[in-house]
Amino acid sequence: MTETSNTLVAALRLSDPDALTTVFNTYADKIYRLAVSLLHDEVQADGVVQNTFLALIKHVDSFEGRASIGTWLYRVAYNECMGRLRKQRPQVDLDSMLDEDIIPMTFVDWNTLPDAVLGSSEALAEMKTAINKLSPNLRSVFTLRDVEELSTAETAEILGISQSAVKVRLHRARLALREHLAHYFEEYTHHD
Repeated sequence: MTETSNTLVAALRLSDPDALTTVFNTYADKIYRLAVSLLHDEVQADGVVQNTFLALIKHVDSFEGRASIGTWLYRVAYNECMGRLRKQRPQVDLDSMLDEDIIPMTFVDWNTLPDAVLGSSEALAEMKTAINKLSPNLRSVFTLRDVEELSTAETAEILGISQSAVKVRLHRARLALREHLAHYFEEYTHHD
């Protein structure tokens, strides 16, 4: 942990409201985005943010500093999301299917698409739909790595999986997204 993180944790342990405000301002939006991505429910995502920071307040004295405070918060939020998902419906264990390869049936050469097409609000909405169709396990890795831009090591620590599992899931998520988006972008790549 850095000296700044040590100082921040020490201030949190003393119930310093400025320290809590600093941590909240730094991580609340990121945690909210992760929760919305996994739960597809803004009200539940707000609950995840609230419970994550309540856990910080309640457990800051037991925070050992082996991970950064941000990684710890993401981990708490991820566990809260997965607990809520388990209550909603039974989950298929993706790890039991890791031997099955996702092989996209359609490929699109993204380099041939005009920037105006890729950046359009319609294309962005289609991308959001495609991300939402990913399983929670793939969606969480994709969100942490490609949206929040965390490292493979940080993502593995947050999700409690190996770095190689993060890489496999990220690869599968990207393939699934390419497959879904290929159908949408196909019309732009077939010009007469």
